[in-house]
Amino acid sequence: MPEGNSLINLGDISKPATVLIEKISDAIGGYCKPYQIKRVAKAEAEAEILRAQAQIEVTDLQRRALLRFVAEETQKQDNIENITRKAIPQLNESSKPQDIENDWIVNFFDKCRIISDQEMQSLWAKVLAGEANSPGTYSKRTVNFLGTIDKTDAEDFTSLCGFGWFIGNIIPVIFDFHQPIYNNQGINFNTLTHLDNIGLVTFNNIGTFKRTGLSKRIRIFYYNIPLNIEFMKEKDNDLHFGQVRFTEMGQQLAPICSSKPVDGFQDYAIKTWLRNGLILSSPYPK
Repeated sequence: MPEGNSLINLGDISKPATVLIEKISDAIGGYCKPYQIKRVAKAEAEAEILRAQAQIEVTDLQRRALLRFVAEETQKQDNIENITRKAIPQLNESSKPQDIENDWIVNFFDKCRIISDQEMQSLWAKVLAGEANSPGTYSKRTVNFLGTIDKTDAEDFTSLCGFGWFIGNIIPVIFDFHQPIYNNQGINFNTLTHLDNIGLVTFNNIGTFKRTGLSKRIRIFYYNIPLNIEFMKEKDNDLHFGQVRFTEMGQQLAPICSSKPVDGFQDYAIKTWLRNGLILSSPYPK
């Protein structure tokens, strides 16, 4: 990446962004500065080469090893800077990056520095910004897990989140994974089993999950489109939502995975709930 694209001359950025960069710098030893994110790894690697060349004899093997070190560390530094740069526009004015634990930052950048894929970097940036906006949002376990998944895992999880309704929090509504509306988006037995195995969901292919203890009237949302539900009882009602639920890690990642609503799924879910005897009212259009 050209040097001019680094985070330089950040005098016009918001205070939270400046504080975040300072916090990162303090935690991981000078990778970032408020007005200049230095390419520390590259500089140090080049210094190693100069010191090695000053020796009486430097073998070709040593030179190749040092050049490889320069290339690898430069790429890692580039990844760190890209993720930080992508996180900055997502900071809120009320964010509190100063409250992020140093250990969390060290662990975060240790895991993300090898991430070169642009889409995956965007996901990591959302985690960094989310933690800065509300420290404690993402556990170290979630960060460590994110460092183990590949792009296909992320795409499968994003497809699943396209079926998510907001019912107090985001819940994947999978009534019957055999149905084409799910299969057409790549959600099937194998996908759900794999997401269960890697720890993002709990998959029950013989039963259903439900929200319990609900009041007589509730409002739920499908991508900001509200739906009012009325139960027969005044309290202690149950809402069945299907065969899948998010784990704690899945719940933390679901809001930031950039999923999109699935065409026709809102109507499919509503018809299913109607068949189960629920009373649906406005604001859903008749």
